[in-house]
Amino acid sequence: MTPSRDIGRLLDIMAALRTPKTGCPWDLAQNFSTIAPYTLEEAYEVADAIARDDLADLREELGDLLLQVVFHARMAEEQRAFDFGDVVQAITEKLIRRHPHVFGDEHFDHPQAVEGLWERIKAQERSEKAAGKPQSAKGALAGVPVTLPALTRALKLQAKASKVGFDWNDPRAVLRKIREEADEIETALDTAPEDAAGEVGDLMFAAVNLARHLRADPETVLRVTNRKFERRFAAIEAALAARGKTPADATLAEMDALWDEAKAAE
Repeated sequence: MTPSRDIGRLLDIMAALRTPKTGCPWDLAQNFSTIAPYTLEEAYEVADAIARDDLADLREELGDLLLQVVFHARMAEEQRAFDFGDVVQAITEKLIRRHPHVFGDEHFDHPQAVEGLWERIKAQERSEKAAGKPQSAKGALAGVPVTLPALTRALKLQAKASKVGFDWNDPRAVLRKIREEADEIETALDTAPEDAAGEVGDLMFAAVNLARHLRADPETVLRVTNRKFERRFAAIEAALAARGKTPADATLAEMDALWDEAKAAE
């Protein structure tokens, strides 16, 4: 087979990889569950390429993510559940349904109005999907995938609760909750250290809530902080290397001082 810009060639390659006896033993051994972690990983690598503003890498990572879609679709086709064409049809139907202001008679000039329209349409879709399902699948918090990163899932759970009025109306109130949770960690450390980790979870949940009230995505702000930590720690390592040292050779006080220098330099 030769490379091609045609999606049909990619589907043919995937089919060949999954053909018994002549296909790839590794690909043949996979199922939805074993491939799911790779799907998540590829989505993160797409986000990483975007964060690095590396468009060449983004092209490659989008291809890797597309492969995941093709892989899942092929396995579903083998089970006679659906195929890649069905996936394409489902998303095109959804896009047309959720954009009546583009493909229908409604008209909006502002993004906020479109967001409100999307929420109404998605609410209707959720209602239709929930029909016939257990009551637990119909609650205000239903529909948030458990496999989401914890920070993102916390954000979505809080946003859903907010839609039914379970929310603070002032970020300062959330900040007070954060201080309360920090105090509970300190109390646990003094009286029941085994409970402290659970209290840390409550603190993190409250911090996500504060980010939401500040209209910030917690995953994004934490990634920024991670990069900042990496940058400043690299500055510590460089400064120590100039002295003929490594972090293992330095004292905490020495590294703290270099951290402050790196922070001031920024």
